[in-house]
This record gives sequence, structure tokens and C-alpha cells, in this order.
Amino acid sequence: MTTFDSLAEKALRRLPPTRDELLRVLKGSDDELMELVAAASRVRHHHFGRLVKLNYLVNVKSGLCPENCSYCSQRLGSRAGIVKYTWLDPDRTRELASHGVAAGAARVCLVASGRGPTDRDVDRLAPTVEGIKRDHPDVEVCACLGLLSEGQADRLREAGVDAYNHNLNTSEERYSDICSTHDFADRVATVRSATHAGLSPCSGLIVGMGESDEDLIDALFALRELEPDSVPVNFLMPFEGTPLEGTWELTPPRCLRILAATRFVFPDVEVRLAGGREMHLRSSQPLGLHIADSIFLGDYLTSEGQAGRDDLAMIADAGLQVRGAGEKAASHTGHAPPRARRRGAGTDLPPNV
Repeated sequence: MTTFDSLAEKALRRLPPTRDELLRVLKGSDDELMELVAAASRVRHHHFGRLVKLNYLVNVKSGLCPENCSYCSQRLGSRAGIVKYTWLDPDRTRELASHGVAAGAARVCLVASGRGPTDRDVDRLAPTVEGIKRDHPDVEVCACLGLLSEGQADRLREAGVDAYNHNLNTSEERYSDICSTHDFADRVATVRSATHAGLSPCSGLIVGMGESDEDLIDALFALRELEPDSVPVNFLMPFEGTPLEGTWELTPPRCLRILAATRFVFPDVEVRLAGGREMHLRSSQPLGLHIADSIFLGDYLTSEGQAGRDDLAMIADAGLQVRGAGEKAASHTGHAPPRARRRGAGTDLPPNV
């Protein structure tokens, strides 16, 4: 029978796990949970040492989205009580980004709701990126604007954007269950477009939406084919006023098993503890940090996160340290560095850092 140590050995040799091995991880008993965490942690620490990369979200456009993604508080027809606004001006965006950088963020993620940007939207982002890069030359800028049209990824790269995030979220077979206004292939095409343009591809999951273990494995293998540089793992925040309101399927052990499976599939790739970690991992967040090597700092798009000062204390208490902007991961293998509650304040209060 496959042991977790043997899975760690395979991962250290960059050999992919089999479906059966991942099923063993996901269906494992809580009695052997710490053995699993230790095995996944061994892989994480081999490639990333004690470093944790901090990422900071700036919601540059909120709500007003024509897509019907069932997990999203900004979806078409959402009754979630969120603040809605159109594009922030470049100076305001730079100001918000500076809060995250001051707290230690190595990457700033500029996120806009909607199906995808117009060419004018891409153009309007250019001075914002230029200003952030001028203020913080070592900080990575990631854009997350939805589905990209032809040529837009190249224009973002020319504007100074370093990375592009577009999550696959779930398996291809199950995708139509969570969204009908675009499909899985659209998402794959956008990630490939970003990669071909020279942007660092960032693509991951949302878990806890009713998916099976087989769906999770399918999604992880689909992500692996895209060769992302970073893989965010989001835990469903079942917002009131969305179709998944009241969906509570995750426990801390389940979250840790999902993180471990992700680490074994992506041994030397940035794995990020993303939205909903506070809600579902709770006091097990430090264990999650010994599997993942990256987190979002402070608030998310339309929900509050853990206070940034508490994130920093948690990292230090776990015996880890923040990875500085421009600092490379402590990989021993030479792997290239990576190319809930409503936020009542919207853009009128400083971020939760």
C-alpha cells in the first residue's frame, strides 16, 4: 500500500502521483492526518525552505458582473450585500497596493469583476501598473481580469504586468454545474494565452462546492497540464444571496488533505492558501502553512480576511519567515522562480493590514 513517505519521495523526484495515490490522500483517516502533513511538509520545505510569500489583493472593480458563477458574490443576480463600484483611478489603486507592500507583500494582485476586459480596460491598467512598479520596483504585479481576448495578454505584458491569474476552479466534467455563461475550455484558453505572452500563469481551485474526490483529482491533473507557476487553493465562502449559500462541506482535516494532494501534484510550484482559509482551516492554518508556501495577506475581494498583523504573527509563531520582494524561493533543485463577512467599507477605509 502506498505510504505518505513514498509519495513524498516521488514528489521530491518530480514524479507525478497516480489517481489511486491521490485518492488515498483525500480519503485518508484523521488518525493518520499528521503523517500526511509531515510528508507534504517535507516536500514544501525542500523546495521553499522556511519562506512564505505574501500576496495582496486590490479589488479595482467590484460587482456589476454579467457572469453567473454560483460561488461568487459579484455574480449576475447576486443578492449578496457587497459594495459595487467601477474602475478605481490609478492613484487610488497605487495607494491601496502600497499598504500591502508595506506589510511585506511580494506580489500585488489587481482584480476586476466581469467576463473579461475590453481593450480600453487593458489600456487603463497600464498607468496603474507603471506607478506601482515605479514605487516598488521589486514587487510582482498580477492581473486577474477574467477571460482574455486575442492580443490582450501581450498588451498586459507590455504594460509591465508580471503574472495573470485565472482559476480553473473545478473539473471540466463538473464545470457546467457552477457556471453556464462560459465554459471550462474558455478558462483553459485564457491561461494558455497568458503563458504564451510571457506572463507567469497562476491558476488554481475553489474547493467545497460539492465536488467529489474524483473531481478534485481531475482538476489537479488539468492544472498540471497547464504548468502554472502558482496554484491558489480557495475554500468556498458560501455568501448569502448566492446559489451556494449555506454550503458547509469542509473541515480542517479535509482542507489539509486537499492541500497535501495539491503539494504532491505541484512539489516545486507555489501553492497558495487563498480565500476562506480562516473560515475553514481555523486554528489549523499554521499546519496549512507547512504544506503551502504562500498566502493572501489581509482582506479578499468582497470579504474580510484575518488581520494582516495576525497573519504575520502566525507565520512567525509557526517558525517560518516572510519572503521579501525580489527574493527567490529557497529551492534546493534550481527550479526557476515563478514568472463570508462582507467588507463593509469598500474603498473608503484602509485595507485590513
